[in-house]
Amino acid sequence: MTKPMEKSKVVRKLWCAVYTRKSSEEGLEQEFNSLHAQREACEAFIASQRSEGWVLVRDQYDDGGISGGTLERPGLKRLMADIEDGLVDVVVVYKIDRLSRSLADFAKLVEVFDRNGVTFVSVTQSLNTTTSMGRLTLNILLSFAQFEREVTAERIRDKVAASRKKGMWMGGVPPFGYRVENRKLLVEEAAAAHVRWIFARFLEIGSCTELARDVGARGIRTPRGNRIDKKYIYRMLSNRAYIGEAVHKGDSYPGEHDAIIDRETWDRVHAILQESPRKRAARTRAETPALLKGLLFGPDGAAFSPTHTRKGGRLYRYYVSQTVLKHGAGSCPIGRVPAAEIEAAVIDQLRAVFRQPEIVAGTWKAARGQDRDLVEADARRALGDLDALWAALFPAEQARIVALLVERIDIGPDGFDLRLRIDGLGGLAREMLAGEIGEAA
Repeated sequence: MTKPMEKSKVVRKLWCAVYTRKSSEEGLEQEFNSLHAQREACEAFIASQRSEGWVLVRDQYDDGGISGGTLERPGLKRLMADIEDGLVDVVVVYKIDRLSRSLADFAKLVEVFDRNGVTFVSVTQSLNTTTSMGRLTLNILLSFAQFEREVTAERIRDKVAASRKKGMWMGGVPPFGYRVENRKLLVEEAAAAHVRWIFARFLEIGSCTELARDVGARGIRTPRGNRIDKKYIYRMLSNRAYIGEAVHKGDSYPGEHDAIIDRETWDRVHAILQESPRKRAARTRAETPALLKGLLFGPDGAAFSPTHTRKGGRLYRYYVSQTVLKHGAGSCPIGRVPAAEIEAAVIDQLRAVFRQPEIVAGTWKAARGQDRDLVEADARRALGDLDALWAALFPAEQARIVALLVERIDIGPDGFDLRLRIDGLGGLAREMLAGEIGEAA
């Protein structure tokens, strides 16, 4: 009697992806590191299940130097994308905390696994996510993994806080004026001299915009060679490291490093910074009111000088002819003019000039002498931007621009004649396009 032939069992292939992770970058440069060890153990486990149809996916999903407390990992993202595309049936890891240390994050991953019919396996922990007992065990293990991560993070935060309270430098980019040696801040004398000058100059002008231009004129740049703008200066003026303090979560402690700025200078700078930019602009206008100094001339060719008087607590400003000052009233047909009126009239005429086509064309031609790539539309836009920004500029900046643009102003009985510097307009247009003229603060 012949024995009937048994039907052969058909085993479905299960594509297995190995995922490995290491929190720190330490040791990753070694020829055989932790990621290699994890992968070797997982591949051996997959090989042991060959009779069950397990086949290794050759793509490698590795994340070195990335915490398990986040899902923002390149290797994990590629793995999840391949799962969604139906290229993976089993995810194999060395331990469950390699995949995630966050219970909430792991729940999101398992949801994707379930939706795509993917099984999760840990080679060192007997887990089967298809059963309720396996899920319970998995959640317990993940809870401990998350607890361990949070305790570790707390220890690190406490260590950093304690170190900062002792005034220690805990890493990061050192402030301008310092260098780091043996985890300590040391004063870099050449740069520290620039820092002291910046603080002193701010006390004189009270404007970060003006100061940024002065810094650029002196050729001072960041340690990386970048241009120092007003935002960088504001951060410098607010950095308590310069008075020898260490800051942690808004609280200051005596630092181990030497101060570059003395406390009196710091307090005076911050008394100015506490004022709003508009108040600072108004105060600066009161202190530097002579917008047309050296530019105003009378019918006899004599220059007009700024002067002022006070009546009833109010300040009245004038421009007075040098002829009158030398020879008395009546010696010049125009003895004096109210400063506010003549300044407003000149500014209005200048702002009208910015919109005149022939002035725009002349500005473009003058600016092209330094920049051949400049087109006429750029010059028009630059002058239009200046017109819009004018009211926000500090008086010192307005006076600089007037001196740059105006050659002279001749006053007569019927008004005044404004003589412009076209080359000054070209230089001003280049400054505007380079972003060197901005807000008053």
